[in-house]
Amino acid sequence: MTVSATPRPARYWLMKSEPEECSIDDALAAPNATVPWTGVRNYQARNFMRDDMQVGDGVLFYHSSCPEPGIAGLARVASGTRTDPTQFDPASPYYDPKSPADKPRWLLLDVQAQRKTRLVGLAQLREHPDLAQMRVLQRGNRLSITPVEPVEWAAIMEMLG
Repeated sequence: MTVSATPRPARYWLMKSEPEECSIDDALAAPNATVPWTGVRNYQARNFMRDDMQVGDGVLFYHSSCPEPGIAGLARVASGTRTDPTQFDPASPYYDPKSPADKPRWLLLDVQAQRKTRLVGLAQLREHPDLAQMRVLQRGNRLSITPVEPVEWAAIMEMLG
């Protein structure tokens, strides 16, 4: 008897990046439009990458810490996780002297940009009733990676046309 794995439903994510560090334009200009998502230093965000994100998952590429934060493009998860080397580099802003080389704390995965979109800012996201529970809109949410529910993804795709 052969057991076949049932494919899991598509999952979606919002991933925040400061445009000065890596914008959607930078990602699109990278080889194969793919960038390593380095610098995640929150355990919950790291665990999303390690435990839940899979190649092919949809990504809302979100510009943060800038004059106009919002969704700036669409991407996909392009690899599984691996060790983030920036944690071992004393010259990196993401250096973590407490992360042992034999048991690193921090991971990265590759994100492949698919296309730039018009900017969908926070005010526009807040206006849409299907997005009322979206994590990026919740008070106090500062995670750089958050799950996006299928209904939220569909509403944003509709907004983008």
